[in-house]
Amino acid sequence: MSPTAVLTIAPVLAQQDVAVTVAVGAGAALLGAAAGALLVRSITGRSLSKARTEAEQIVRVARAEADAAAQKAALDAEKRLADLRRQFEEDTGKKRAELREDEQRLKKREDLIDRKLESLASKEENLNRQTESLRAKEARAAEREEELARLVQRQTEELVRVADMTREQAKAELLLKVEEDARMDAARIIRKVTEDAQTEAKEKAREITLQAVQRYAGEHTSESTVRTVEIPSDDMKGRIIGREGRNIRAIEKATGVDILVDDTPGVIAVSSFDKVRQAIAVESLQKLIADGRVHPTRIEEVVEQVKKDVGEKIQKVGRDAVMEANLRGIHPKVREAMGKLHYRTSYGQNVLRHSLEVAYISQMIADQIGLSGEIARRCGFLHDIGKAMDHEMEGGHPRIGMEFAKLHGEKEPVLNAIGGHHADIPSTSFYTPIVMAADAISGARPGARRESLEKYIQRLEHLQGIALNQPGVTEAHAIQAGREVRVMVDAARVSDDEALMIAKRIADRVSEEMTFPGEIRVTVLRETRAVEFAR
Repeated sequence: MSPTAVLTIAPVLAQQDVAVTVAVGAGAALLGAAAGALLVRSITGRSLSKARTEAEQIVRVARAEADAAAQKAALDAEKRLADLRRQFEEDTGKKRAELREDEQRLKKREDLIDRKLESLASKEENLNRQTESLRAKEARAAEREEELARLVQRQTEELVRVADMTREQAKAELLLKVEEDARMDAARIIRKVTEDAQTEAKEKAREITLQAVQRYAGEHTSESTVRTVEIPSDDMKGRIIGREGRNIRAIEKATGVDILVDDTPGVIAVSSFDKVRQAIAVESLQKLIADGRVHPTRIEEVVEQVKKDVGEKIQKVGRDAVMEANLRGIHPKVREAMGKLHYRTSYGQNVLRHSLEVAYISQMIADQIGLSGEIARRCGFLHDIGKAMDHEMEGGHPRIGMEFAKLHGEKEPVLNAIGGHHADIPSTSFYTPIVMAADAISGARPGARRESLEKYIQRLEHLQGIALNQPGVTEAHAIQAGREVRVMVDAARVSDDEALMIAKRIADRVSEEMTFPGEIRVTVLRETRAVEFAR
């Protein structure tokens, strides 16, 4: 209730009390006018006091209600204001997000436009180069047309001259010209071959032959491709073969090698160009023989277990080699590949041990000339990593190894040393020739590489046979442990020029058909002896 209403009600209540008092006074008129007057005053005073008290109380309640209403209105206003502020912030955030998205889209469009502009500029540059190339070709074509016209003119004049010659004269002149051209071509080819051989140097020739030993399915020594497994009895040999050959086929299928069983007592031969597969097959056969149980299911179980064991050994050998070489940051795949080199050999030399030798020799050379020994050691350690790849992959092991190392994080100059240690690519750092020298030192040291007596005799016989197969050759002798072959030719049948061509043909056949370290010198001897007796 408002204060105005309280003030309005108070007089009304007072008038009602007065009326009551008058009625009482009239009833008590008999008590006396004085007493009545006094009573009226008393009652009237009390009524007015009570009315005032109630009015004040009503005013206080109204004020309290007004204050509460005001506070509630203020709280509602603050809440409304907070809601409006929050709504404003949400709307502002959405707008800002939309603006950021629009900005990103515009940036992407700008980047796309920049790339398109770069592409157009590149295409324009290529088009200009092609245009220049076409102009140069047109100029060369015009020159060739002029040259052709001159040739036609000379041929026409030559035909006019030849027309006046007899058949025999023309034939003789033609043969003379052909012989002269052939001699010039032969001399040019021989000179080019000689220059190329000198340029490529001895290391590339050695690399080609060593690579053929490891990766080409041709004539090989038995000790590089075949290992034997001892068996206790011929009965066990029959069990290895199995009924209708099913066991030996299961072994060959599971391991990927060739099992050779012949009349040789007490042994079975395992042949493979993949040395890891060969090791798995040999260990599997040894376990099967020791176990005594040989059947396809058991073969598969043993081979799988041996594969796991060999894989773990490869990892361990790779880790040990990296630690021995004291190298850091070697990728696990590179480390595994180096572990596989433990099973690879080159002329009896273990390739992993050879790699460690090359690493330390490279470090010593680099330290002597003031280069980084650590980088040289890394280059030497990884230079033959391509030999760990499958022998059926195309290309030489330097290129394969360089691509493999690059794929797994190796940088220059290590990549150049791997790819160029046999001069397959140009050297771009001093570390590549260092590795080349260290590789040659490790392979050439006494005792590093060896071959069996039987292989040695076969190589000498093969070398002499190639020489004796040439027409006009009367004798051929392999000397200096097979590093030189001396050929005697019939002087009556072979001229000096033909002797040179015989030496060339023998050298070509030896390079194509034989594998050997270093180089083989071919010497052709032609002499005329005049013998007369005085009597």
